[in-house]
Amino acid sequence: MPDTVLATAPEEVARVQRRTVWVLSLGQVLGGLAFGATLSLGAVLAAELSGDEAFSGLAAAAVTLGTAATAVPLAMVARRRGRRLSLTLGMAVALVGVVLVVAAVALGAFLLLLAAFLIIGAGQAANLQSRFAAADLATDASRGRDLSIVVWATTIGAVLGPNLTGPGEVVGRAVGMPPLTGPYLFTIVAQLLAIGVYLAAMRPDPLLLAQRVVAAAAPGSRPIARADSPVAARYAIFAVAAAHGTMVSVMAMTPVHLVHLTHGASEAATLSVIGLTISLHIAGMYALSPVFGILSDRIGRVPTILVGQALLAAALLTASFGQQSTLAVTIALILLGLGWSASTVAGSTLLTEASSEERRTRRQGFSDFTMSIVGAAGAIAAGGLLGWIGYGGLALVVMVLVAAATLLAPLGLRLAGKP
Repeated sequence: MPDTVLATAPEEVARVQRRTVWVLSLGQVLGGLAFGATLSLGAVLAAELSGDEAFSGLAAAAVTLGTAATAVPLAMVARRRGRRLSLTLGMAVALVGVVLVVAAVALGAFLLLLAAFLIIGAGQAANLQSRFAAADLATDASRGRDLSIVVWATTIGAVLGPNLTGPGEVVGRAVGMPPLTGPYLFTIVAQLLAIGVYLAAMRPDPLLLAQRVVAAAAPGSRPIARADSPVAARYAIFAVAAAHGTMVSVMAMTPVHLVHLTHGASEAATLSVIGLTISLHIAGMYALSPVFGILSDRIGRVPTILVGQALLAAALLTASFGQQSTLAVTIALILLGLGWSASTVAGSTLLTEASSEERRTRRQGFSDFTMSIVGAAGAIAAGGLLGWIGYGGLALVVMVLVAAATLLAPLGLRLAGKP
C-alpha cells in the first residue's frame, strides 16, 4: 500500500489527531505561563517608564494590536508551510519582544517598551491559532471537544503565570537584571520550551496532513471537511467577535468599578476583592471549556452559541442591576467568562466546520484579527461609557452585541452538506 494511502487512512489520521491535541495543549500551558508572567507586569512597567499611570493601559493595548496585526500573516504561513512553522514563528517573534522589554527597562525607553509589547502580540496570535490547529484533523463528532481541550490548557498557564512574578524578581535580582524584569526569565524559558515542543513533536504537521486527507478523499465523503458555507462562516466570525467584545468591555472596567464600590475599605481589601473577582472570571473563561466543547458536539454549534449568549445576557443583567454589590459583580464576571467560553468554543468550531479546507486558515486568521480589534475597541469605548452612564449603563449598552448574535443565529445553520 502506498505511503500516501497509509498516511491518510482514518486510523492513522485519528492517531495523529490525538497526538496533536496533546502537543498543542502542552504548548498552550507553556505559552500561558509565558504570557501570564509577561502581561502581569506590563501595566506596571508602562507606568514606571512613562512616569504617568494614565499610560499604564497602553501595554495591554499594544499586545492586543500586535495580536491583530500578526493573526492574518501567521495564518498565511500556516496555509503554505503548516502549523508547525506558523506556531514556532509566532513564539519566536514574541521571544524577541520579551528581550526588547528587558532592554527597554534597562534604557528607560518608553516607546521601545510599547514596540516590544506590540511584537509580543505575535505570541498571543500563535496561542489563538492553536485552537484552530486542534480542529485541522478532527471530525464532526469530536471537533468541539478537541478544540476546547486546547482552550482549557490555557487555564494552567493563566493561573500560574502571574504567580511567578515574586520568584522571578528574586531570581532577576540575583543575576543583575533591571528592576521588575526578573519574571521575564521564566517567560523566556517557557517560550523556548514551547518552540522546542512545536518543532520536535508536531510531526506530521496537522494542517499539511489535512490537506492530503481532503485531496485523497472520495467526493462527498467529508472525512474532516465539508463543502464551503460562507454565510455560516461569517456568522461564526461575528459570534466570536461579539462575545469577545462583550467580555472585554465589561471585564476591563470592573476593577475601576470595584475601586469605587469598595471606597473606604483598605487598599489591601480592595485589591483582594479585585484579584478574587478577576481570578474567578478567568476560571469561567477556561476551566469549563471542555464542557462546552462536548456540548457543541452533542447538541450542535449554534445551540451552544445561544447558550453562551444566554450566559452573557445573565451576566450583563446581573452586573447592571446588582452593580452596588461586590457579590453580584463577582457572579456577573463568572457568568461573563462562561458565556465567552461557550460562544468562543462553539463559534470557532462552527467557523472551522463551515469552511472548506482551502478557505479555513484564511478565515481563521481573519476571525482572530476581528476578535482582537473588536476587543481593543470595546475596551477603549467602555472607558468613555463608564464615565458617562456608569457601570450598570455600560452593561446594558453592551447587550446590543448579545442581541445581535442571538437574532442572527439562524444564519449559522446554513451549513452545506449538513448531516
